[in-house]
Amino acid sequence: MKTARAAWRRLEPVHGMIYFAPEARRRYADLGLSGRAGYFTSRSAAFGRASAELIISTFYNFNPDLVREAVDGAWDATTPQQVLDARYAAAGEALRRAGIHELPHLAEVLTLTRRAAEAACEHAEGRPLFAAHAALPWPQEPVLQLWHAQTLLREFRGDGHVACLVSEGVGGLEALVLHAATGELPVDFLKASRAWPEEKWAGTQERLRERGLLDGDSLSSEGTLLRRHIEDRTDRLALPAYAALGDAGCERLAELASPFGRAVVDNGLLKPG
Repeated sequence: MKTARAAWRRLEPVHGMIYFAPEARRRYADLGLSGRAGYFTSRSAAFGRASAELIISTFYNFNPDLVREAVDGAWDATTPQQVLDARYAAAGEALRRAGIHELPHLAEVLTLTRRAAEAACEHAEGRPLFAAHAALPWPQEPVLQLWHAQTLLREFRGDGHVACLVSEGVGGLEALVLHAATGELPVDFLKASRAWPEEKWAGTQERLRERGLLDGDSLSSEGTLLRRHIEDRTDRLALPAYAALGDAGCERLAELASPFGRAVVDNGLLKPG
């Protein structure tokens, strides 16, 4: 399980950069999508003309008011296919700018990642965001194939994570507050990126203290155990994809993936715009 998680984490920047890359913002703006509209429509366009309520449900931890405002009128300005085309074009541009296409072992990394992604496609039940992306055609270019494969693995894992949160009675904002309490990411960044007003954040903190999951602004011992349980369960739910590689394949992918993730970071593709 640890090797599978390492394989996913080390290659995850190859997918995650699409939410920060200026290439994406420019292409979405060319379609008439400004602000957060580009993010919400591009990630949900695999659904078709996704409603705000569908995005709120599947993305899970964003302020619903933010989502409704961002997507209001978006599908009048453009179409899901145009947004998907822009997203893939931006991904290719950004990853080539980072030199991903020139890295050694691209073919092997792609082979392993695609094998895991295709294995995930055999376990799409109950994973709506993953299933929508899995139905999209595979790109022809190797760099875009790698991006698509890692996108599938990210959404496969993400849908499993949401299922864990729901089963534990942890709502979207509650999950965000618990994440903030770990200290892994700045609280201000989490608040701003998900656009939760201070009063709702504070109210959620108080409810989590009453549940015994927070001690002040930090995780309590019970909260720490719950977070660990959710993360471990998320890892287990992601295993059907990586089981296709076996332990040796996961170790090999984790080893080879590091330069790919590092190239994304070193070229600034994960810096907020």
